Amino acid sequence: MFETIKNLTRAFGVSGNEEEIRETIISQIKDKVDEIKVDALGNLFAIKKGTGKKIMLAAHMDEIGIIVTHIDKNGFLRFSNLGGVSPFISLGQRVKFKTGIIGVISKEEKFEDIKALKLSNLFIDIGAQSREEAEKLVNVGDVANFVGETVQQGDMIVSKALDDRAACGVLVKTIKNLPKTENEIYFVFTVQEELGLRGAKTAAYQIEADYAIAVDVTETGDTPESRLMEVSVGKGPAIKIKDNSVMCHKDVIELIKSKAEENNIPYQFEILEHGGTDAGSIHISGGGIPTGAISIPTRYIHSPSECASLKDLENCVKLLTYSII
Repeated sequence: MFETIKNLTRAFGVSGNEEEIRETIISQIKDKVDEIKVDALGNLFAIKKGTGKKIMLAAHMDEIGIIVTHIDKNGFLRFSNLGGVSPFISLGQRVKFKTGIIGVISKEEKFEDIKALKLSNLFIDIGAQSREEAEKLVNVGDVANFVGETVQQGDMIVSKALDDRAACGVLVKTIKNLPKTENEIYFVFTVQEELGLRGAKTAAYQIEADYAIAVDVTETGDTPESRLMEVSVGKGPAIKIKDNSVMCHKDVIELIKSKAEENNIPYQFEILEHGGTDAGSIHISGGGIPTGAISIPTRYIHSPSECASLKDLENCVKLLTYSII
């Protein structure tokens, strides 16, 4: 599992620029499914054909990042966010453009009130001495991801973009290990989730599934002075009850819960008080789709050092598999 996710987190895939991560996923699954297709928006469909229930599984390919909005006369870049980018976490971090150019994020020298820090007070230094020199390397509209090496320490995996490459890895492993089933399974790797659950909406409309399960990361309540929350790293996949985008369908919740109990898979219940997942778009597509979600407990989401348990990931593969066969 570690090597699978390491390969996925290496790939460039800022929202709206998912070409590289899509090709990386295709290279891992192309011989394991009956059909692969890409829609107009860029969603990747990997289909296991069957005559039974039509089931949609979704994990988003895109990661948060930045987009260049202005280059000043001294070659420094101003930028905006693509997805939930915190100015406090961004300060001092490195970003990498698709071309390989590295930049360092710093703040204006005159800015002293750190509590009032905004992205507009930050800039990116790519080592250029002038606007003309900078424009040979980067242009307005170029996007970059955050730099964060993927490492394993004990049971923990630490990396940028575990949101949501960890879930992409779960789908890839599920595809490779899926036992024979009559159901028709649509493994969908969606685009632009971080910009508003966009890819999942068009994907779900095309499939019209009997039911759907989204896989994504979720926050935890197990770090010092954290927001009170039942989810902890290492205690199993979390079965989502609700977040700000969805109230999960009771039948799908019960299905996932019963499969966990029947197969002795540890699980937790998740109520996320903010944020959303692809489930939010899927469940209101077409005439409505019964939708649930399995979440991967993850610390420090939307940072270059997200942390998750490899044991949780393996159990997520098991739970997802039993929920669709």
